[in-house]
Amino acid sequence: MTTTSKHNRSELKAVLQLGWPMVLTQLFIMANGFLDTAMAGRYSSTDLAGVSLGGSILWPTFLLLTGLTMALTPIVSQLRGGNQISKVGHQIRQGLWICLATSTLLLVVLLNASPVYAFVGVDASAAKVASEYLAAIAWGVPPLIFYVALRHVSEGLGHPRPPMIIAASVLPLNAVLNYGLIYGEFGLPELGGVGCGWATAIVLWVELLMMMFVMRLPYFRATTFFARFEWPQRKTITSIAKIGGPIGLSIFLEMSLFSVVAILIARIGVDEVAANTIAGNLNWLTFVIPMSIGSAASIRVAFHIGTNSFHQARATAATVYRFSLIYALIISLLLVLFRYTLIGIYTTDPAVVAIAANLLLFIAVYQIVDDSQAVTIGALRGYKDTQVPMYISLVGYWFIALPVGHALAQGILLPGLAPGVYGYWTGLTLGLSIVAVSVGFRLWHISGKYLDPSSPS
Repeated sequence: MTTTSKHNRSELKAVLQLGWPMVLTQLFIMANGFLDTAMAGRYSSTDLAGVSLGGSILWPTFLLLTGLTMALTPIVSQLRGGNQISKVGHQIRQGLWICLATSTLLLVVLLNASPVYAFVGVDASAAKVASEYLAAIAWGVPPLIFYVALRHVSEGLGHPRPPMIIAASVLPLNAVLNYGLIYGEFGLPELGGVGCGWATAIVLWVELLMMMFVMRLPYFRATTFFARFEWPQRKTITSIAKIGGPIGLSIFLEMSLFSVVAILIARIGVDEVAANTIAGNLNWLTFVIPMSIGSAASIRVAFHIGTNSFHQARATAATVYRFSLIYALIISLLLVLFRYTLIGIYTTDPAVVAIAANLLLFIAVYQIVDDSQAVTIGALRGYKDTQVPMYISLVGYWFIALPVGHALAQGILLPGLAPGVYGYWTGLTLGLSIVAVSVGFRLWHISGKYLDPSSPS
């Protein structure tokens, strides 16, 4: 085995060691969301709709705002790589001031969501559940925002396991609280879907409390976070926001695109909506691993940048890119071979099965570009390069994927042929492919720039 091969295997092992707890963390978070929707759905369809509608406002806004503090991961990792752990405390203190502002903004949004539902024309009973659900979960917004920022710091310090343990620990608590508050068990009030909001708010406070214990561990104390109090400092906050703002916007652009496509597909028919939901769920499930590996790559690349090991940073990026391609090919094959089995978990309706089976073929095709762009963007974050990827996402998703998909679906682009839901997925595949190729070239350029600072920007 050559030295290069050994190095690549060593880097992949390091990334996977960081990445597997992050994969499980995301799966536990997904499991909490599944509990909310499943348990609310068993109470009534109206409550299920209300919880889903509440989530459609909560999570895109949340990810947009918490993107700011996602910048702490590469910032902290670079400082760790440069043996400057004592400077991390300053970044955390300033990051928490950002959390104070973003949690306030999210509270304002959640407590004033009712007019949005009225404007869209949502069913009044479902809108009432959604508004009350958001009002309940708003009590958990401050701990949510602060906990997520501290989770990013812990991961940037090379310790992703504590957040994983916390996410796993609160899963049974959420289930018990959901059951009690939805159905009125254990002497608790019967609140229906709104009970999910109160249960989640309680769980979020528990998560923050557990993270405060983590902050007392030696690796966290080494950051000197507890050394002193600091008022907001514009220079540091601006530097964090300059990196994190584009991250939040990129995530928001992607999430909101799929939300808009789902709404447009809802105008086609019920079967198409159901099939699109199934395909979307399976797509997200397969995406969790490359997304988490991308986050781990961000940490590892940033660490190498901090040690001025620019060749190793580039090698790490190349290694995880190859891993994403192999993973994508395997998943694509499994989706094709077992698509009917997977769809059968959700439904046995022949019309829905037929549409969903075709949509899984789309997912199998674009799995390669979807997974590769996830790890590529993660590696770019390790270089603190976030603005250009944001612009690429904007163009690829909103100026290509959505208009092309809509034009195809409605028969505008190809008169006489209106493939409906398949047109939208064709547009998504095209836009995602353009994003993947573009960020790939961007990563090659940025990593080369570090190796040769004299090259043109």
